[in-house]
Amino acid sequence: MFIAMNRFKVYKDATQDFEQVWLGRDSHLGEMEGFVEFHLLRGPEHEDHVLYASHTVWASRAAFEAWTRSEQFRRAHSRAPSTKPLYLSHPQFEGFEAIQTVAGPAAQAAE
Repeated sequence: MFIAMNRFKVYKDATQDFEQVWLGRDSHLGEMEGFVEFHLLRGPEHEDHVLYASHTVWASRAAFEAWTRSEQFRRAHSRAPSTKPLYLSHPQFEGFEAIQTVAGPAAQAAE
């Protein structure tokens, strides 16, 4: 399993606009082999921003890398942002290889 995350430091007065961009977009993720799930996470509020993270789970690093080279990736990221800046700087990417997974009863029941 591979987890791809981007952290966004969103201006406090732009959180609603930022969330609407994500909620209204067509991600095309479901078209990709190896895609498992996506989460948009709202984190702690700081003096000048609110931290958000996009969290995508893939079957493998190779599946994620195929996504970044795909036409679906280009289409999902082609929507031009509004003229109002939404976050402080470019998102910070972090990629993680899963070393251990412990599933709870709800996840085990779904299998």
